[in-house]
Formats: sequence, structure tokens, C-alpha cells
Amino acid sequence: MRHFTVQEANEALREIRPLVERMVEHRRILARHEDELQRVGRHVAGNGGGLDAARVGGVRAAALEAGGELSRAIEAVEAAGAQIKDIDRGLVDFPALHPSDGETVLLCWLLGEDEIAFWHGLDEGFAGRKPLPF
Repeated sequence: MRHFTVQEANEALREIRPLVERMVEHRRILARHEDELQRVGRHVAGNGGGLDAARVGGVRAAALEAGGELSRAIEAVEAAGAQIKDIDRGLVDFPALHPSDGETVLLCWLLGEDEIAFWHGLDEGFAGRKPLPF
């Protein structure tokens, strides 16, 4: 596991921010297509009359494409050393060492924040965020 300093994590945001933006957007697209496919499933379970097979095929293809883009964005974020905590909101953590005791903590960033300004312990999660500096 790579450990970041606060400065390194903020520098990594230049690469990671656009990836997280893509991740969140493709997750939204995928969710819309999944909802539509569920509606189709309910329609088919009813009587299936008036079903536009070409439309259903298009929705399936679009869902597969969005899922592929989502997977690629997730892989790129993780390859950069960050940990994705919430794909819907764009919540990402960066492992770091606390300067006082050398314990691993997480620098916490949420899409829409300008920089990394919070941290929390491994078991605390988003609700346990504390402001930086340590």
C-alpha cells in the first residue's frame, strides 16, 4: 500500500479528480439504464405487448458501455494508489502515515472539494473526518 503525504495526495488530485468525475457520471448513466431495464423486465412479466426490442437492445448496449467506462475509471483511480469509498458521490481516500505515531490513516476527499482538507482513522469513515493539518 502506498502512503501519501498531504502534498502528494493533493498533487495526485490533478490526475484523480477527472477520473472520479468520469466514474460518478458513468455510474449515474449505468443506474439510469439499469432502472429502464428493470421497467422492461416488469413489462415483460406482465404481458410483454408493445415491447420495442430494438430499444431494449440499445439500452442493454448503453448499459454495457457505461459499465465498461465505470470499470476503467475505477481501475485508474486504484492504480494511482487511492481507495474508492463511494462511487455514487465520488468519495476517495488516500492512505497516509499520521505524523505523531506513524499509524496508517486515510486522507479523505469528496468530489467537489478543492483539495484534501480532512483525514480519519481506518475504522472511522466519512463521519469521523477531522480537519487537516493533523
